[in-house]
Amino acid sequence: MTQKDENNRSEIDISSKNHELFIRNRYKFYYNINDVLIAVWFIIGSILFFWKETETIAIWFFLLGSIELLVRPLMRIFSEVHLKNIRSGKAGFGNKGN
Repeated sequence: MTQKDENNRSEIDISSKNHELFIRNRYKFYYNINDVLIAVWFIIGSILFFWKETETIAIWFFLLGSIELLVRPLMRIFSEVHLKNIRSGKAGFGNKGN
């Protein structure tokens, strides 16, 4: 491997690592937003359960919170798949398997 090839490869590696960091940070932001939404749905649902006439609405907020709890591991899975694709070169970085 020539010096030029080594420099190109290291530039690609650095670019790929920077892209991975960007993706990780973006997903971390989404995780935090999701966690805040979970708390909001359950707090609103809990408050609405104090009154008989708002119990049905409270149940819907609890359902939203439960759905958000499902979204959390799905986002982790999508994040790992996304990063794996970047590392393997399927997302436009790296050597695309060559």
